[in-house]
Amino acid sequence: MNDFERAIGRDFGVIAELVHLHAGQSPDRPALADAQRSLSYGALDALMDRIAASLQRDSLQAGDAIAICAASSVNYAAIFLGALRAGIAVAPLAPGSTPASLARMIEDAGARLLFVDAAAAETIGTAAAPSVPRIAIDGSTAGGDFEAWLAPAGSAPAPVRPEPSWPFNIIYSSGTTGEPKGIVQGHGMRWAHVRRGAKYEYGPETVTLLSTPLYSNTTLVVFFPTIAFGGCVVLSPKFDAAGYLKLAERLRVTHTMLVPVQYQRLMARPDFDAHDLSSFRFKFSTSAPFNAALKADVLARWPGGLIEFYGMTEGGGTCILEAHLHPDKLHTVGQPAEGSDIRLVDESGREVPVGEAGEVVGHSAGMMVGYHRQPEKTREVEWFDASGKRFIRTGDVGRFDADGFLTLFDRKKDMIISGGFNIYPSDLETVLRGHPAVADVAVVGVPSEQWGETPVAFVVRREGDATDDNTLLQWTNAQLGKTQRLARLNFVDELPRSAIGKVLKRELREREAR
Repeated sequence: MNDFERAIGRDFGVIAELVHLHAGQSPDRPALADAQRSLSYGALDALMDRIAASLQRDSLQAGDAIAICAASSVNYAAIFLGALRAGIAVAPLAPGSTPASLARMIEDAGARLLFVDAAAAETIGTAAAPSVPRIAIDGSTAGGDFEAWLAPAGSAPAPVRPEPSWPFNIIYSSGTTGEPKGIVQGHGMRWAHVRRGAKYEYGPETVTLLSTPLYSNTTLVVFFPTIAFGGCVVLSPKFDAAGYLKLAERLRVTHTMLVPVQYQRLMARPDFDAHDLSSFRFKFSTSAPFNAALKADVLARWPGGLIEFYGMTEGGGTCILEAHLHPDKLHTVGQPAEGSDIRLVDESGREVPVGEAGEVVGHSAGMMVGYHRQPEKTREVEWFDASGKRFIRTGDVGRFDADGFLTLFDRKKDMIISGGFNIYPSDLETVLRGHPAVADVAVVGVPSEQWGETPVAFVVRREGDATDDNTLLQWTNAQLGKTQRLARLNFVDELPRSAIGKVLKRELREREAR
């Protein structure tokens, strides 16, 4: 057993130390790449040392935080990893947020330094967090020069040994509504994600292509296992379906993380089957509903296994669907992962019997410490069983089948109550997707004097189709029960989505209210 095998076999370890082990064993093996440059493990390890030493020189201590607001790049990834080596938490911020939100996130995180690129700096503006020093990671004038900030080559930081409870990162998420909340994830949580990587064949030969952003937990659940097992991460800051396929074929990519809308766009390309994707071992998806028909298409036409993760950035348990092993369960999000305790509770907080629907709550070793500086928000999402065991509420409504697979219906807040009946928008969306005119769809509830709420559909028409809205509305309502029928159907050019593909239903409800 070599040093790496001993390290990865421990109940708890430090990801930054694994990079050092890979650098010692295979210093020339590729670790990170973007369109401009690449780094070997030896070069990455040395750069992480310089970054950690620079942070310590600037008087940052273990438990302090930095913020990064930029497009994905080699420098971004190296700064993240280097901060971890010094025991410093990272707050990766979404550049697409509003200036006001970014200012609040920087302040809430208590960020001592802000690493930016030119585009993010323009969004943030000069008024936000004026006391926090900025460092430009892209060679621009958005802040101090990154190369000048770095400690001299060969510098080494004072050794730091993180504990499982120490903050690893602070992920800001408001879901699709509300004020951003800082989700504090510990080193222990990330280590739990890394250790399951062996099951998915991560290793020195891994080439992982990522075109989701590094500020998203979606990306990080694949990024860190790739690095921990000594593979190479290729960062593509923007997703382009044609470019993705060409790059995947040329680099002989083995692993990837994509959100469902990206799978949808890839599979819809007429030249998809012309690309050689035989190098793929595993493809992953999370963050948004992944409909069964699309999963089946991916399985039929794209080599390698397909894994869907269901869980929250807050942690509290994960369900995993190994779609290639369970083609009859594609309508589900799989079974609870090892070490995850997933239960369903009713409105009163009581557990429901198998076969009944309830809110999904979960417990695992990988749970957030809490929302940063928001104990009352933390308490709102906690549920405790009779023994006092802590669970995290997901806000999702689901039901377990007899085989222990979880089927999700909808976000609890998105459920429509019309005339006293519960309507799950996902049921209506499934019916609409069965019509050849429909390329994409979302259903929301809007106020109704007669029923309290009533369902309205927003549909993206398939290219070249000429079906009118009334025809599609009548067809849909003919397939639905009386209490489920749509009040209106609107054709739209596209659905509003977050950067990781979640449909922003709040925006659709606001649009309908105008």
